Amino acid sequence: MKRAIFPGSFDPITLGHYDIISRGLTLFDELIIAIGINAEKKYMFSLEERKHFIEEAFREVPNIRVMTYEGLTVDFCKKTGSQFILRGLRNPADFEFEKAIAHTNRKLSEIETVFLLTSSGKSYISSSIVRDVIRNGGDYTELVPDTVRVK
Repeated sequence: MKRAIFPGSFDPITLGHYDIISRGLTLFDELIIAIGINAEKKYMFSLEERKHFIEEAFREVPNIRVMTYEGLTVDFCKKTGSQFILRGLRNPADFEFEKAIAHTNRKLSEIETVFLLTSSGKSYISSSIVRDVIRNGGDYTELVPDTVRVK
């Protein structure tokens, strides 16, 4: 079984993430959406909200699991028996950043990183942009799955 994790903070999940997840499902038998916990980060949405947004968005997809983790991503891969890390790339800056992480992960383990380019119509979307739109009262609904709604 080919199992991959798609790690991130997903604060919140965006249509860019959704795109990578949906396309990643064609490559792997199982995909674990891995919500990383970083005590140093201040999140807009609680861990429970972020997990709920994702679980609801993919509730009809049997080969997706949503899990949370702390620590090194490669350690979480080993714990879950995942052989791959799936990452999305929006632009050249993403590539340079992700390349360094992928090389480090390969040095620490046998885990391969698989990169997918975000679809062109979604490449401008980031969680930080969505949070900014929400904070300023803008219409964020075209940037996120329908499961993401601010109270």
